[in-house]
Amino acid sequence: MLPVMDGSGEETTVTCPYCAQRVSIALDPSGGANQEYDEDCQVCCRPWLVRVRYDDHGGLEVSVDPAQ
Repeated sequence: MLPVMDGSGEETTVTCPYCAQRVSIALDPSGGANQEYDEDCQVCCRPWLVRVRYDDHGGLEVSVDPAQ
């Protein structure tokens, strides 16, 4: 997992596990405290597994891994 920095609001920046490019992705806090979904890299188009975790104190953790 790659922890993400720059997380704020409803968008954050992640690093693609394939091409290493940094790209912005939209976040949806209304989707629940623990989310997991597939999304394609905006640069190389390869699929990621995105994991988003919101804690009770407003903290955010986002990771992207190669989708299987």
